[in-house]
Amino acid sequence: MLVSLGEMRVGQAGVIRQVLGGRGFVRRLEVLGIRPGKSVAKTSAHMWAGPVLVEVDGRTIALGSGMARRVLVEVPS
Repeated sequence: MLVSLGEMRVGQAGVIRQVLGGRGFVRRLEVLGIRPGKSVAKTSAHMWAGPVLVEVDGRTIALGSGMARRVLVEVPS
């Protein structure tokens, strides 16, 4: 099942399948290690559109809620 990083539950993990956006946006996330094929886990989120904390390659990364909605992750059903 594909969901966005914003829709994932805290503690849930999956594999990034797609990053929606232009070249600049995709490149910015690639520099952070967020790219298709990488495993990701959501570690924290604010209830109302605050930053989303994710773990990729053992590093914690904060993304804005708008950015998190544009990263699609395959999670186990």
